[in-house]
Amino acid sequence: PWITTYFGSVDSVRRQRIVKVTNRVTLDGALFNELRASRPQEAPAGADGNLEGRVRDSLGGPFCHPTEGTPADSFGRVRGDWAVTASNVAKYDGWHGVIVFDEHDPLRFTAEQVSDYIDTAQNWARRAHDADPEARYPLFIWNCLWRSGASILHGHAQMTVTRGMHYAKVEGWRLAALRYRRVHQADYFADLVAAQRALGLAVDHGTATIIPSLTPFKEKETHIVVPHLNDDLKSALYTVLSAFIERLGVTSFNMALYQPPLADTPETWDGFPCVVRVLDRGDPSSKTSDVGSMELFAQSVVSTDPFRVVDAVRAFSADWRSPAPQNG
Repeated sequence: PWITTYFGSVDSVRRQRIVKVTNRVTLDGALFNELRASRPQEAPAGADGNLEGRVRDSLGGPFCHPTEGTPADSFGRVRGDWAVTASNVAKYDGWHGVIVFDEHDPLRFTAEQVSDYIDTAQNWARRAHDADPEARYPLFIWNCLWRSGASILHGHAQMTVTRGMHYAKVEGWRLAALRYRRVHQADYFADLVAAQRALGLAVDHGTATIIPSLTPFKEKETHIVVPHLNDDLKSALYTVLSAFIERLGVTSFNMALYQPPLADTPETWDGFPCVVRVLDRGDPSSKTSDVGSMELFAQSVVSTDPFRVVDAVRAFSADWRSPAPQNG
């Protein structure tokens, strides 16, 4: 019934035409699917600042009972400790899943839950790749609240696995790192981390390094760089998100995990690490967009000092890792 309400019929979503286009010169890219215009919007125009009330009012939606309210992928569902997957109804790409959190409030999560969300997404990606070996390029994204583009308030993230080549922005980073190695005989990501460390703009988190971007797309953009997807990346992501929320007052964010392909590809990914990108999307009650012509067509305009961001991350990391006081 939910699908029929928003999309007209179940048949309309059974087969979807998705067109992926990448300009190989500029590395601009787009994914076309007209069905996405019919997605439900739980935050209509003029949404006020009563964030807790809006989250509470969204209780009872399909994500609150995902095994009954959402479709499964053709290979079934992946169940984590704190989340379960569903097949996205209006897809970005041919393999496009949703990681539906058990926790309804999108701003409430623990380190264990964040770790489980990533593990669940990775398990889903491997299942999709097993079902379609040509789907090799994974992307994990997390949009929090309507300011970030989330159409449903219930906490959730998304995972895709695409064919042919990675998504345009990820491919752009791969080619840039490859050019850097050819010109300088050095690893781009290692040099980037070293440069930011020299500026005092790096927080070590085991094998992961947290660095606020010096060229952010929008406010507070922060990266996590780690050689491989491991527990350090997961806990570093929890640290960054918690510092954003608790120390910097962030209520809406976008997050993406760039990672190498799941199987061999014609192009080289040697030395490409896992990189997380997180940024603030501003006050959900604001009626002014945080993206304008400069961001879309020229260069980002940003107001947040990256030194303020790294101070907040460092302070939260120190508090979180410090031992609890002993009674008596």
